[in-house]
Amino acid sequence: MEMQELQRLKNKFDIIGNDAGLNRALETAVAVAPTDLTVLITGESGVGKENIPQIIHQFSRRRTGKYLAVNCGAIPEGTINAELFGHEKGAFTGAIGERKGYFEDANGGTLFLDEIAELPLESQALLLRVLQSGEYRKVGSNKVEHTDVRIVAATNVNLYEAVRRGKFREDLYFRLSAAQIRIPALRDRKDDIYLLFRKFT
Repeated sequence: MEMQELQRLKNKFDIIGNDAGLNRALETAVAVAPTDLTVLITGESGVGKENIPQIIHQFSRRRTGKYLAVNCGAIPEGTINAELFGHEKGAFTGAIGERKGYFEDANGGTLFLDEIAELPLESQALLLRVLQSGEYRKVGSNKVEHTDVRIVAATNVNLYEAVRRGKFREDLYFRLSAAQIRIPALRDRKDDIYLLFRKFT
């Protein structure tokens, strides 16, 4: 990308800094956007990982579709499948009506799954099926539903280590990381300190 284009992108998404690693991450996001590759964004908390899926969505053929962001770590384990895939009336206590899940709601668009490492193993298996075939079932239903959603996931956890410890499915890890984008830690962006200081003071 030309430096001028890159700066316009930063201005649009309120991104501060000229670090080479940050620039590389932004250029990669724009490059993979027109594809339908699943993207895994890695980096520590607070580095701005949430900007990348928005850029990918805006530069993709899905930009007229919905963009939904879901924090997997903020949803209780007992309800996360219903949140992601929806549920039928009476599927569990309190399910007083049928409900759409995020995969149905974001059909044709982009779904950002933040803190993907927090997904329970059961939910990981269901997510893998969606990535492989676009198929899922609502909680309490036997009917197979279809969705066409582009998945972008993010984590501050070393997923390879989580796979080794049995906390994350290896097959899902490889599906999610068709394209990987790493956001550098703030402490590694020494040349950006002054710009960041000026922005937040």
